[in-house]
Amino acid sequence: MRIQADQSKCQGHGLCRMSAPDVYDSDDEGQVVLRFTGDIPAELEDAAALGVESCPEVALSIIDD
Repeated sequence: MRIQADQSKCQGHGLCRMSAPDVYDSDDEGQVVLRFTGDIPAELEDAAALGVESCPEVALSIIDD
């Protein structure tokens, strides 16, 4: 499982980061930053999915390989 972020949709609400701080971070302007550029560790997949679901702008998506 990987996460893709669409920076053009991110409004910096930070709900993904609050839902899964081990998966998501934010830059100085509040935009989402993914802590993993490749596969999400199995033990963080549920948290990563919760972060995707919490995004009101639908800026995050799950990519299953």
